[in-house]
Amino acid sequence: TIFESTNFVVMPHPKNEVDRLDGGHIVINPKVVIEDRQQLTPDQAKELMRLTILIGEAMKRYYKSIGIELHRINYQDNGNWRPEQHYHLYGRAKNAKYQKAGDPIISGHKDEYENLTSDDVAGLRKETIQLLTEPNYSDSEWGFSLNT
Repeated sequence: TIFESTNFVVMPHPKNEVDRLDGGHIVINPKVVIEDRQQLTPDQAKELMRLTILIGEAMKRYYKSIGIELHRINYQDNGNWRPEQHYHLYGRAKNAKYQKAGDPIISGHKDEYENLTSDDVAGLRKETIQLLTEPNYSDSEWGFSLNT
């Protein structure tokens, strides 16, 4: 687990569609299964949006710290194969080997895609916790806590 908030768990996708060195693939899952975003309460919706912003910035900072510049993060609200609300964050590295920045994601896990390592998870967790102390990302700035 990269991060856990009141209503969501952030983790590496178990069948990643982006190689870790191409930017990685993270999923945000609700702790209580729901079908789609219409079932989110207003507080859960705000929490999910805040998490996408927080984790996206943590990805950019972490990848930069290991020498990989991300072109952008692609955010996708999915539920096609697993008809339950979950949110994907796909890192898009400028010098990607498999999933070229600017090209559409080629969906599907490939055996050659390396998943995030335990060091990656620890680094992403550290960046996330650090961000929570900074303006624009702190509980006081958002007016609510992400703590469980």
